[in-house]
Amino acid sequence: MLKEYNIILRRLVMILDLCLVTASFFIGYFFINRTDVLYNLSTYIILLPVILLIWALFLYFFELDKSFRVKAAAEIVANLLKAGFFGLLFYGSFSYAFKIEGVSRALIITVFILSTSFIAVEKLILLLIFRKIRSKGYNYRRLLIAGTGTRARKLISLINGHKEWGLKIIGIVDEDRDKKGSFIEGYEVIGTFEAISKIAHEEVLDEVIFVVPRSQLARIEDAMCFCELEGIKVSVAVDIFELKFSKAKQTDIQGFPLLTFESTSDRLWALLVKRVFDIIFSFICLLVLSPLFLIVSILIKGTSKGPVFFRQVRSTLKGRKFILYKFRTMVQDAEEKLEELKKHNQMNGPVFKMDNDPRLTKIGRVLRKTSIDELPQLWNVFKGDMSIVGPRPPIPEEVSQYDYWHRRRLSMRPGITCLWQINGRNKIVDFDEWVKLDLKYIDTWSLWLDIKILIKTFPVVLFGVGAK
Repeated sequence: MLKEYNIILRRLVMILDLCLVTASFFIGYFFINRTDVLYNLSTYIILLPVILLIWALFLYFFELDKSFRVKAAAEIVANLLKAGFFGLLFYGSFSYAFKIEGVSRALIITVFILSTSFIAVEKLILLLIFRKIRSKGYNYRRLLIAGTGTRARKLISLINGHKEWGLKIIGIVDEDRDKKGSFIEGYEVIGTFEAISKIAHEEVLDEVIFVVPRSQLARIEDAMCFCELEGIKVSVAVDIFELKFSKAKQTDIQGFPLLTFESTSDRLWALLVKRVFDIIFSFICLLVLSPLFLIVSILIKGTSKGPVFFRQVRSTLKGRKFILYKFRTMVQDAEEKLEELKKHNQMNGPVFKMDNDPRLTKIGRVLRKTSIDELPQLWNVFKGDMSIVGPRPPIPEEVSQYDYWHRRRLSMRPGITCLWQINGRNKIVDFDEWVKLDLKYIDTWSLWLDIKILIKTFPVVLFGVGAK
């Protein structure tokens, strides 16, 4: 569970460390070259890979690439000084063994001093950032623990002892109804296994961890299947279950073994690339399209009363709420008129769609037809509420009417375009078919699939296929 995230963090930190060493090399060269005549930079550049390798080895040896968030600042600096000192000593031995001559000792010493200083500052800044984030209550995964036995208590104590993991226990459930209201390691038993569905709909719930004796394994399968249908991550301390589409993998929390059943992608590097692409792509689009935003804003203001942007609460991952932005395409009192128009709904399910909606303004019809009204959602993408590609974000009132299996579409970050967009869009009148397309996207997700959807979106938007 945490292992995969730690691997990514460690690799990113190591890359950042080596970038700082590289910067130190060039800064050190130009600094020393001002007071001491050195050979051309090309003469020394061959030493950079050697210095990078030495730093990588000693950063790894002194565990400075590992979870530095859990260590004291003094311990980090002390280990870093050791890494720098022994690295410099190792380089001296290396240069003596291979008879490397003509290299300025002042340069090498300066490079190691600068590297140690820069990496120390970097790690202390990261340490402060992580602690600040945790202290503000952000970046937490909300867990429900199922089980009250000795092993469950051990897991809870382990989580309590490592706040830096970013795990927040929202409560405990147990098969025994008589335990409701009691407290285990400071957390209340808030219900039985049957209450998990109610808890998931009333609370933000990212994951359920089952820590139960073998005798209870058969009794938790219904709760596991519910979590699978709704896209909630499940970890089980023992045994394997035959689930329809969740992928099982063995993970651990500092030696505490878990079997995880996840129905969404766990390819963290690919997801990281997806997020980086979202940030860069949305930022560039916002800059390039800013003149269009200005023109559309003037047209909206000049043709109808009301604000330029339409703001609406939508649901994102696991039911979290956010404010979605669109260009306003309807009259100012459109929401008040919705109730009387529901009899004209052309969608089968908890979604409202109709041809020739009388609430649309003249400019609004054009914006809808060309999908220009969706462009402000690029800001939502940049902020992290949405992605460029992903299931469309629903209204919370619609989510409350979902069947269990519909809710799994909330298990991935919503997007501006998806399979629904390129497969007929509003021509699809059955909500179940819409959800099946979203679940197909979730179950087969890859970066290549996102690229294909994005490419196919442009002609769909250009020719207004399925737009109303």
